[in-house]
Amino acid sequence: MKDKRNLSLVMDFYELTMSQCYFNDNKDKEVVFDLFYRKNPDDGGYCVFAGLEQVVDYVSNLHFEKEDIDYLRSLNQFSEDFLEYLSTIRFTGDIYAIPEGTPVFPHEPLVRVKAPIIEAQLVETALLLAINHQTLIATKSRRIVQASEGRAVMEFGARRAHNFDAAILGARAAYIAGCAGSATTYSGKEFGVPVLGTMAHSFIQSFDTEYDAFMYYAKTYPDACTLLIDTYSTLKSGIVNAIKVAKDYLEPNGYRLKGVRIDSGDMSYLSKKVRKMLDEAGMKDCKIVVSNSLDEYVIESLIHQQGAKIDSFGVGENLICSKNSPVFGGVYKMVALEKDGHMIPKIKISDNVEKVTNPGMKNLNRIMDKETGMAIADLLTLEDEVIDTTQDLTIYHPMSRWKYKVIPANTYTVRDMLVPIFKDGKLVYDLPSLEEIRAYSEKELATIWDEIKRFVYPQEYYVDLSEKLLNLKLEMLKKYK
Repeated sequence: MKDKRNLSLVMDFYELTMSQCYFNDNKDKEVVFDLFYRKNPDDGGYCVFAGLEQVVDYVSNLHFEKEDIDYLRSLNQFSEDFLEYLSTIRFTGDIYAIPEGTPVFPHEPLVRVKAPIIEAQLVETALLLAINHQTLIATKSRRIVQASEGRAVMEFGARRAHNFDAAILGARAAYIAGCAGSATTYSGKEFGVPVLGTMAHSFIQSFDTEYDAFMYYAKTYPDACTLLIDTYSTLKSGIVNAIKVAKDYLEPNGYRLKGVRIDSGDMSYLSKKVRKMLDEAGMKDCKIVVSNSLDEYVIESLIHQQGAKIDSFGVGENLICSKNSPVFGGVYKMVALEKDGHMIPKIKISDNVEKVTNPGMKNLNRIMDKETGMAIADLLTLEDEVIDTTQDLTIYHPMSRWKYKVIPANTYTVRDMLVPIFKDGKLVYDLPSLEEIRAYSEKELATIWDEIKRFVYPQEYYVDLSEKLLNLKLEMLKKYK
């Protein structure tokens, strides 16, 4: 989707005040930033990367219009020379990123930006908001899809989303992660997300009787009829009238009732009772859909602990807002700065160990087991390092030399996870279709061990450093401490 708005000013104001200072000093010096995150939402074991297409759209369209410059001038904080510079600015740097749909892990670069310092600084906020939001929703959606164990999950959250873009792009992210479709029609138009939905309780209330409402809908959509059965009483009237409409109209005319939906009450108890009534009526092919404040934990319990007879799930606010873990903590940190024609590594130090950054311009390598095809670890190396798969590979904990793992020679393969998106400001990446991203994500997730994907106390996936990178990091820590 090409955003028709010019969103170039969607940035924290300090991006501009810093850029004024850079302009006064050395606006052309190059810098490298890594975009990464520190902790998986929901205490999970992984995330699903999403939002790259919107990053491409923003960076490709980065420019300031006359009214933008006029507004900035009115703030009386920027020089005329700087405003003139902004009026002609375009992104001219390099961006490398992990492909959308990839399972990713804390402390590894999802996006790497190398550009003149003002350009690299100005894009920070937009990159973070695009990736933080969609990666959060894709990750939550994947957990819910995983819990459903092959049953369809439909995204029903638009009315609880945090405004229009959150609903539209949230539906996109949910589809990438495996949801069967969305109730958000605009996402269908813009992205090709399958759109789904039948009726609300108000539709049924608008008729004299529930039976009349069901019959009218069945005659309108005879080959795609799913009826909402909990407006009055699920068991005493809803399912009774649904079966009656199936027998009175659908079946005599060669159609079948596709499904019934329950939106309130005890989902487990009601689904079992409804399934029994449908089966006794010779309607074993009629599906049971449920919706009502569902998430991965409720779905897992319904299936495994309660033996609910449910065929698909409609999930709203807990998905579209990632309600119980609503923030994705992506950050954008400088890791190298040009000086005298050389890239000098930079590090951010903190008393909080998890906030210490990995310095230098780096590559991200996924180490795959040759025999199983499963991911062993992700390894950060400095840009000039080459991994020889015919040699033992030693990977190190990001802070401790004594914590390491040796992967025997000839037992592994290496994938370079960061692919070029922009080179010298030119888009060099062929954006895949949404269906291609979705299929790729499913394939990539299959390479991650189930122990890492479990909901409670998942096994931690290795994101380690090469010896050379670890030595650089420890030397810089020693220098600044």
